[in-house]
Amino acid sequence: MNGINRNHTERRCSDRRRFLTILGTTAVAGSVGGGIAPHLAYAAETMTKARRDQLSPDQIIELMKRGNERFTRGGEPTPDFIAQQRATANDQHPAAVILSCIDSRAPAEIIMDLGIGDVFNSRVAGNIANDDILGSMEFACKAAGAKVVLVMGHTSCGAIKGAIDGVQLGNLTGLLAKIRPAVEATAFTGHRSSKNLAFVDAVAAKNVEFTINSIRANSAVLRDLESAKAIKIAGAMYNLETGKVDFLG
Repeated sequence: MNGINRNHTERRCSDRRRFLTILGTTAVAGSVGGGIAPHLAYAAETMTKARRDQLSPDQIIELMKRGNERFTRGGEPTPDFIAQQRATANDQHPAAVILSCIDSRAPAEIIMDLGIGDVFNSRVAGNIANDDILGSMEFACKAAGAKVVLVMGHTSCGAIKGAIDGVQLGNLTGLLAKIRPAVEATAFTGHRSSKNLAFVDAVAAKNVEFTINSIRANSAVLRDLESAKAIKIAGAMYNLETGKVDFLG
């Protein structure tokens, strides 16, 4: 392995171990030493209940941010997904549940460098919440112990454009109707059109906010967990052009 590839491997594996090894808040920004072969350590580590339970919601979000930093740097080695699959085959202890859009360019686990077993992921056009998704989130947090609910929208979202244009197409019509309140509530001084990407992105961010409000309003289970500080409900926007995830609020 040449020096450049070795540095990439050691940096990514070190970050991965910091995700999974509980060292407190300083571990998030610190370095990890030791003589363990980096690739083997990266392949073998998976999220356990003990590791997950010692992380705070804010630490979990910080680790997502660091994963996105690794993604945007590029040049990182591919993780051993087979090793992760085998390690999680009989048990799972995800740290978060992510609600994101079905857009093929915005796979949450990849853009935040998450492994198998790290998070639950629910995907639907326009990252809107309905009863089934709320039930899934309640399972993830109340029954399975996840500590973060992350609603992630993205730039140039087709569902947002469709809601702006009032598209009608079978069952999609009802889905887009759930986004319309965000369109109407978005304060914007420019041209309010689906062809104006600045407006589209402003509506997408407002839609994330509205979805979070909907989660709190329609799930007493999640609302009570958040009030008890057992979980954190957060929002984010993914930029398709830069690859960066911006956490809102």
